[in-house]
Amino acid sequence: MQQKYLGPLFSIGVLCFYILFCSFTPADTIVTGGYKIKNIIIDAGHGGKDAGARGTFSYEKNVTLAIAKKLDAAIHAQLPDLTTVLTRSDDTFIELRRRSAIANQSKGNLFISIHCNSSAEGTAYRAHKQSGVMVLVYGLHRAKEQAEAMRENASIFEEKNYQQNYQALDDSDPSNAIILDAFTKKYRRQSIMFGDYLMREFTDTDGRTSLGVREQGVYVLANSAMPSVLIETGFINNPDEEEYLNSDEGQTAIVQSIIRSITTYRSVLSSR
Repeated sequence: MQQKYLGPLFSIGVLCFYILFCSFTPADTIVTGGYKIKNIIIDAGHGGKDAGARGTFSYEKNVTLAIAKKLDAAIHAQLPDLTTVLTRSDDTFIELRRRSAIANQSKGNLFISIHCNSSAEGTAYRAHKQSGVMVLVYGLHRAKEQAEAMRENASIFEEKNYQQNYQALDDSDPSNAIILDAFTKKYRRQSIMFGDYLMREFTDTDGRTSLGVREQGVYVLANSAMPSVLIETGFINNPDEEEYLNSDEGQTAIVQSIIRSITTYRSVLSSR
């Protein structure tokens, strides 16, 4: 088959795409062969004036911080060759864009955001409560998934000048799609793989109900240039799960499932 000679136009097009990609993607964050886990970013959801979801006696911001601190300690004790960075270590409000900035500036290799879920029926009745663990990874905005994404992104509206800070959430601007794709495409496969390991541990080892690994348009995941997951550890407005989430036993079980998942994830990556 005769091929058309594209000449300079083709070369210029390739060069423009390369410049555009590189201008948005730091060289040290691009996934290449031999990708290794060295630094884990632990993000305790919500904090300060943003309490998150609430149960009958507790707030999401306090549960997530307790689990994040336990995870940090467990990594240092059980996986001492890894380093960690906490996006917050106390009851402080941290902007969503600052959380992802901390992760990127710290050259993280894995971003783990800890959250609690909440269902529409509130806290009034124990019977028929929704329960279970869900893992979110970043995906393109989809109509059926907007409710969960908006709930997690609600922290934006606690921040000053949020209209200016989050102009990139405007899906109508084609340049925003290019930026988000450049920062996340290289890591979505790893995020989904790690999410699958997490769900397997939560269900098979801990006996928790699985709500699956889902793709959502969550801001903090979309803007962290590394494999990233958000763990909905349970429904804080379910009295049974609220007790579990606030107990030392429950928090330790959650942390150890994450530790085992990290171990498996590292092993698979190192064997490639």
